[in-house]
Amino acid sequence: MDSDNNKNLILAIVLSGLVMLVWLTFFPPATPTVPEPGTVATDASGAPIAVTPPPAAEVPAAAAPASETAEALKNAPRVTIDTARLQGALSLLGGRIDTLALKDYRETLDPESPPVTLLSPVGTEHAYYAVYGWGPAGDLPADAVPDATTLYTLESGDTLTETTPVRMKWDNGQGLIFHRTISVDDNFMFTVEQSVENTGTTPVRLFPYAQVFRKGKPEGRAVYVRHEGVISLADGKLDEIKYAKMPKEDPLEGAVGKKYEATENGWIGFTDAYWMTTLIPNMGQAFTSVAKYTPAADTYQVDARMPVTEVAPGATVSSTSRLFAGAKEWDTIRNYQNKDGVYHFIDSIDWGWFFFLTKPIFFVLHWLHGFIGNMGWSIIALTVVLKALVLPLAYKSYVSMARMKELQPQMEELKKKFGDDRAALQQGTMKLYRDNKVNPAAGCLPILIQIPIFFSLYKVIFVTIELRHAPWIGWIRDLSAPDPSSILNLFGLLPYAAPDPGSMLHIISLGILPIFLGISMWLQQKLNPAPTDPTQQMIFAWMPWVFMFMLGSFASGLVLYWITNNTITFVQQYLIMRSHGHKPDVFGNIKASLTRKKPVPVPEKAANSAKKPSRKK
Repeated sequence: MDSDNNKNLILAIVLSGLVMLVWLTFFPPATPTVPEPGTVATDASGAPIAVTPPPAAEVPAAAAPASETAEALKNAPRVTIDTARLQGALSLLGGRIDTLALKDYRETLDPESPPVTLLSPVGTEHAYYAVYGWGPAGDLPADAVPDATTLYTLESGDTLTETTPVRMKWDNGQGLIFHRTISVDDNFMFTVEQSVENTGTTPVRLFPYAQVFRKGKPEGRAVYVRHEGVISLADGKLDEIKYAKMPKEDPLEGAVGKKYEATENGWIGFTDAYWMTTLIPNMGQAFTSVAKYTPAADTYQVDARMPVTEVAPGATVSSTSRLFAGAKEWDTIRNYQNKDGVYHFIDSIDWGWFFFLTKPIFFVLHWLHGFIGNMGWSIIALTVVLKALVLPLAYKSYVSMARMKELQPQMEELKKKFGDDRAALQQGTMKLYRDNKVNPAAGCLPILIQIPIFFSLYKVIFVTIELRHAPWIGWIRDLSAPDPSSILNLFGLLPYAAPDPGSMLHIISLGILPIFLGISMWLQQKLNPAPTDPTQQMIFAWMPWVFMFMLGSFASGLVLYWITNNTITFVQQYLIMRSHGHKPDVFGNIKASLTRKKPVPVPEKAANSAKKPSRKK
């Protein structure tokens, strides 16, 4: 029955649109509860002892005024960082890693644009840096341990490379000598080994820590579908706090924030659209982590504090942890998880609610890209794979729709038989469907199946760095960005630039891909004649062009997927309908939709009877 079939299709399309709008507007991540921190401590041999470490607020911060620290940093010696993928420097003032750029990534599509800057020292507009040190415990005074303002002496290593670590030293003059060795691998992982030698006559207690400071929120528009802010994993419990929500967290001794307790595995850091800076204590070691925001200084901070340890006279205690500072590359992060044992590190990428679909979809896309070498063609190939996987279910739906068309003569007979008796007509229709094993709701399934796949692929394209600045063909140089072409300048033929994304004209500045999207949806409709109901007819007429504008500002990769999906669906439906003896008259339906219908002439007798009767005298 065409009417029911059209209603089902309209319902599915409208539902798809509503879900997309809601998804793109509101997508707050779930915030799991975190247990209250406990107390963990060990002695010099690593055995547990009943020592309560000081509260997290006692972890030293960069307490010196920013102006004084910036001046001290200018005068402090620096060590160059130069690897195949990183360039920057670390300062001997606090041994802080505070200057870092990513050689493989540029700020814009211009190959001559500067590399992406990740870390910046105090004194810059968006200071962002990592600090390591020791905190005092027991009777040990605060000036006996190094902090962010301690000036170290360089022992070895003029340049930090993949093969040459840097070693530095500080003697507190009170019987404690601190050493720090910083090394880096061929990607984005730093390893920091801190040791303390007790040359005195009494045991001391202290604890190692690591911190990342960030001045202000990163620039750029925050969106719900992508998490940017604090990310923490403690014993398998993932927690995410957006930058905008940090000021709303619980009070935390002069700041606001959240505490976490890990008994053996975890990490904490800041994650942005494509970059991440994460503190990673040794796996299997207990630690306490804190994320906090200081409103007065507009500073975000994450700490990883290891348990208190006791250093006997003549003994040396060391602590090793890692710092990831780089791009959130799926393959690189997965290797750190699978080969280097960073627990659940792949979850640092924001896979979203549909992670059970998003992860395998990206895995297939990544594999196809390795085989094909072009992300655009890989998205097309991925669409073919996804359509093949859901083909059995889609086939049943299309067959059910074709059978409903075969039952059209019987439906017409039922209408003549029952006339205006709608209840009897409905009962007869349902009996007809049952006898012929037809499901009238099956027409919704092909579109409803696409919704979670669409959202999962949207998430993949939006959050994975592999799509950033990934070209396809010709004018599509970045599949993570909207189509840059514009109908307003005839796609570059006129000597005018396309409207800026912030202007009102950008709404109607459709590119080539969005226009093809609208055409593909319009052609898919033409497999069936236009519905006779005027309301349905109007909805069908406008729906492709509404979606064309809705998706016009989406990432090119997502629009490319939708076009490919529509094309494959068109072919599938056409072939299935032909196999059931129904030949779709696509060109006839197009011609009928473009031809203006003439009003049906009213018979003279009917016209006379419709005239208003004259008033009796």
